[in-house]
Amino acid sequence: MVEGRKRCSMREIVICETRRREELVDLTERVVEVVSSSGIDEGLCHVYVQGATAAIMIQENWDTSVQEDVVDLLERLIPRGVWRHDRQDGNGDAHLKAGLVGPSETIPVMGGRLGLSTWQNIFLCEFDGPRQERRVVVSVMAL
Repeated sequence: MVEGRKRCSMREIVICETRRREELVDLTERVVEVVSSSGIDEGLCHVYVQGATAAIMIQENWDTSVQEDVVDLLERLIPRGVWRHDRQDGNGDAHLKAGLVGPSETIPVMGGRLGLSTWQNIFLCEFDGPRQERRVVVSVMAL
């Protein structure tokens, strides 16, 4: 980096372990650390999970029953064991849930901080765990 010149982007891989087949894992503090170390005051933070059976979601952080409700809703909407892909490796539901929720979220960076509201956090949605390693790409870009 040129002396006196501000960084315009940064990317870091956050490694996360999951403990259950389906769960939401709070990544907010780890993403906050990446944004803070980027030195970027105004921009965008993009959070993307690598893998076809996981997703990223912004959801309420205060009451864990909301996160449990998300898992329950998706289990009811997309039941396990009834999909063509289940004949391959038994995780057809996980692929469908991940596709429905989506692999990424973009959050504004304002004043060097994530532009989340008081009640929002960033969650890794695991649909095919447990996994020793889920890789989440956190990219911070200046505007």
